[in-house]
Amino acid sequence: MFSKISLIATCTALYVSTAVAHERAVEFPDTEDGSVVLAADLHTHSVFSDGEVWPSIRVKEAHLDGLEVLAVTEHLEHQPHKADMPHPDRNRSYEIAEGVRADSEFDLMVINGAEVTRDMPYGHINAIFLSDANALLTEEPKQAMKAAKAQGAFVFLNHPNWLPHVSDGIARLSDYHKDLIAEGLLQGIEVVNGTLDGHSEHALQIALDNNLTVMGTSDIHGLVDWTHNAGAGGHRPMTLVLASDRSEAAFKRALFDGRTVAWSYDDLLGREEHVKAVVDACLTLEAEPAVRDYTVISAKIVNTCPVNFTLLNQGEETFQNTGDVLNVKRDGETAVAVRTKTGKGQMVLTVDVLNAQIGFRKALTTRLVTAIPAQ
Repeated sequence: MFSKISLIATCTALYVSTAVAHERAVEFPDTEDGSVVLAADLHTHSVFSDGEVWPSIRVKEAHLDGLEVLAVTEHLEHQPHKADMPHPDRNRSYEIAEGVRADSEFDLMVINGAEVTRDMPYGHINAIFLSDANALLTEEPKQAMKAAKAQGAFVFLNHPNWLPHVSDGIARLSDYHKDLIAEGLLQGIEVVNGTLDGHSEHALQIALDNNLTVMGTSDIHGLVDWTHNAGAGGHRPMTLVLASDRSEAAFKRALFDGRTVAWSYDDLLGREEHVKAVVDACLTLEAEPAVRDYTVISAKIVNTCPVNFTLLNQGEETFQNTGDVLNVKRDGETAVAVRTKTGKGQMVLTVDVLNAQIGFRKALTTRLVTAIPAQ
């Protein structure tokens, strides 16, 4: 009797665990042009700098979250655990993480990186795709950036709206940052940073104005579950990378080409063409045949992504059953009754996607189109 109860309890626990893991893992559909959307977190910490967990935890969290790419980016200069954990090799955290990934056979890319940590006007800058992080331990910050470039690294500015660096919370480029951009030593900027718990519209505009890649990162120090409620409805901030395939080479090429969207809570931020590609892949409109000679057509907006969308109707066709603001739940659908002109042909909804930003205080506008089936 007890063995049967124990078996049932074990099976139930395994089922619940599998269901939670499936619910937690993020997944986005391919875009219309065939790009795959790779979920990446490219700013993370462990006890090898100022984080609170061993590198193996970062790998296991990334696997549970459904990430395709994880970068290990310990602070080079900021080493508060040095007395307890002296480690002269700044690649060690990555080596441990990559070893765990290899042993587990997780479908995950682990990338070596580092955070060059200086006071303003330099600030904090991440370099990823490093072959040797130790080479970035230089006296002069620009030498670290040159060492990163020599290794083929992708380099981006971290949390430019961080209050200890900008007291008014407005992201700006210093003259030093402008020099780095001019010399090809800086390719991206964080628009989203999880430690700051939100996004910066000013940083987004800086990215657009200076041809920088839009980045979203967790900058995680503690546990992802505790910090971002992962596994219970939340998710870490991340970068969605629109790549030609799932290889590391394609991922890196897409980063340098700026084919990214930052994702934080339900906010998507980036260049219009990339945000639109992701949103259009997520949302589809489906209509039912007309009833009698009614021109009001029943339809539904289907969302196949892990993002809740808020839509504002801006078109000529209005709704019979609701106002102009629609909420479309993640992996869900919203029913609408649309007043059309004839009840035939195409149904076109022009909407502002209020949680998709393509510039400073500027939302994405897109069209949802479907054919109205014949009776």
